[in-house]
Amino acid sequence: MPSTIDLRRRIRSTKNTQQITKAMKMVSAAKLRRAQERMMAARPYSAGLREVLASLSTRADLATHPLLQDREEERKVLLLVVTADRGLCGAFNANIIRAAQNAIVEKGWDHVELLPIGRKAIEFFKRRTIPIRRQGAHVYQALSLDTARGIAQALIDDFINGEFDAVYVIYNEFKSVIAQRVTLERVLPLPRAVADPDAPAIDYIYAPGPEQILSDLLPKHIEFQLYRVLLESAAAEQGARMTAMESATKNASEMISHLTLTYNRIRQASITKEIIEIVSGAAAAGH
Repeated sequence: MPSTIDLRRRIRSTKNTQQITKAMKMVSAAKLRRAQERMMAARPYSAGLREVLASLSTRADLATHPLLQDREEERKVLLLVVTADRGLCGAFNANIIRAAQNAIVEKGWDHVELLPIGRKAIEFFKRRTIPIRRQGAHVYQALSLDTARGIAQALIDDFINGEFDAVYVIYNEFKSVIAQRVTLERVLPLPRAVADPDAPAIDYIYAPGPEQILSDLLPKHIEFQLYRVLLESAAAEQGARMTAMESATKNASEMISHLTLTYNRIRQASITKEIIEIVSGAAAAGH
């Protein structure tokens, strides 16, 4: 049975840990609000840009755009694995890494290279045999559209030069504060839109022309889609960390209650034993 000194030490240590988890929860809640605002502001623009490209792709010659050309087989694939830079966010990073490994096995790609984004993915895959094309470290410290633009330009160059047949990204999509969904999306080549045969035929006048507009918008679309993915992952990370710290704070409270109850029982048993010894000694002295 532990002594009262050990129990007091454990109670004090657990209370200190509880203060840390409570503070981390409050910090994550503040960061989540800002990250969620940026993410929600990016979603409508991303959806609108996708609709414009879908409309243009039905009226332009797609054979002239290399970013829209499907390869016969996806043999060489580049996979972007988006995790966080830090831990203490539950199974946020582990779910992404596990899903990436499962995707590589299930898809049956002949050659896969990785572009890990986030320190957790970099540290995990650099100890594995899968080759790393390049890595994105410290992306979330100053996340901006320029950050996504640099990554997107490298992906576009590799795809156009025939280095890869397809580019995929796997990340945590933000659904709510307590829920994130692991999502696998194809970045390149961009999916082609199919015109609705029942929709009325509307002839638009384009300037300078649908092909030129499509050529200008396709790189911007890839840049912003990657930017949206990073924003989704950043918001999901803060939500996961806030949930994990809240759970840790509750567990610390339960542990403190249990340790306090055990401490009181041991202390009460010790006092009772001392009283019995005193009474027994007095009775023996009286005889």
